[in-house]
Amino acid sequence: MKSRFTLAPLLVFPVPALAAQPAPIQPVAGMLKMFVVLIIVLGMLILVVWLLKRFTVQQKIPGGAIKIIAGTAVGPRERVVLVEVGETWLVVGVAPGHVSALHSMPKVDVVETGDPSAPDKGFSPWLKQVLDKRNVRS
Repeated sequence: MKSRFTLAPLLVFPVPALAAQPAPIQPVAGMLKMFVVLIIVLGMLILVVWLLKRFTVQQKIPGGAIKIIAGTAVGPRERVVLVEVGETWLVVGVAPGHVSALHSMPKVDVVETGDPSAPDKGFSPWLKQVLDKRNVRS
């Protein structure tokens, strides 16, 4: 008895594995897709950060009860800071892992009494002075 099924349908409907060879890999197209996806992900990340900053509730100190008036470094990691709390000024020593109150005094109105004709005590005059000293030694 002969089989009714023959190989004729296979010739009409080719097998996908035999029909075509896979397309050659194009590295430029793959890298371009990767960069497009990377830019989309970074854009979404920036958008989320912006939205979080925009819509988060920020804690505000009522009336600005605490202000830093001045500060200066007294060591590589140590500072002395003048802090205004209400109507009191606190002189505070700040070091890594340690804060200590050094002095407290009533709030003082600070008025600039400097002479307007006095030379500026900024960075530029200091740099000029240092360079002049180095040129004299040479």
